[in-house]
Amino acid sequence: MGADRHGHRDGRGKGGDGSGGPAPGGVRGLLGRLGRSPRTGERSLLAELAAEFAGTMILILFGVGVVAQVVAAEIGDHDSIAWAWGIGVTLGVYASARISGGHINPAVTIALAAFKGFPWRKVLPYSLAQTAGAFVAALLVRWNYTEVLAAADPGHTIRTQVVFSTLPGNGELPVGTWGAFRDQIIGTAILMFLVLALTDLNNSPPAANLAPFIIGLVVVAIGMAWGTNAGYAINPARDFGPRLASFLTGYSTAWRDQYGQLYFWVPIIAPILGALIGAWLYKVLVGRFLPVQGEPEPGRVPSPEGDHVRSR
Repeated sequence: MGADRHGHRDGRGKGGDGSGGPAPGGVRGLLGRLGRSPRTGERSLLAELAAEFAGTMILILFGVGVVAQVVAAEIGDHDSIAWAWGIGVTLGVYASARISGGHINPAVTIALAAFKGFPWRKVLPYSLAQTAGAFVAALLVRWNYTEVLAAADPGHTIRTQVVFSTLPGNGELPVGTWGAFRDQIIGTAILMFLVLALTDLNNSPPAANLAPFIIGLVVVAIGMAWGTNAGYAINPARDFGPRLASFLTGYSTAWRDQYGQLYFWVPIIAPILGALIGAWLYKVLVGRFLPVQGEPEPGRVPSPEGDHVRSR
């Protein structure tokens, strides 16, 4: 979840969620100025990947950590989970946005490449860095909660598998693979549409560097309204990284759902499709009607002459 750094109509130098040129510092930071070498000022892909790794790691430390606490220790409830995931998104984006754009989500990265000019050559490196950050964070959560998880579920079964990765109906409700697939498309489309709305400088984005905070609230809202059918992964890295970590640390059924069917692909493919749909909907319903940057908005930006007349 996050925003991007490129997206000019010519595909160069504009924030991936619609920003460009001189902009309010907070939003411009969110939309990601280029990672630069501290010695040369040159663009540094390594810096961007390190930022994406760190931002996604922060997201998962809070997100998977809270689920471990609620599921295994029975401390907290669904609201705890929704809020901690949202706060994790906010902090992850704040940590990484200045350097990489704070995508922290491969689905966001792919949608920004498809619709906002983010370089396709960076999509795979970004996605791998995001997944690696999620994987490392999940290993830390697994290690920290070793005793609690073992006490709650000695066999490391589906009961605590939900700590690390999502399941249809959260492993309990009568939702199948395709119901979860549908849910993930819708949830991620909502996320991507609102990420673009909140970070497009041609729109009315939050000022004072509040965009990451508002995006975190979007994730809280998605968790509260769209968390039933599939656990609102809405992020391939968020699901696959922790799923792999759990598999390597004792959860032999990590790749399957409660019905025994291979499920790991659903939170990868469906969020990507959802992000593409959400970005397309934003472009069709909102983006193409916005005035270009620098063009005064009728009724919103008074002219200098008007100000002068009123001052008299």
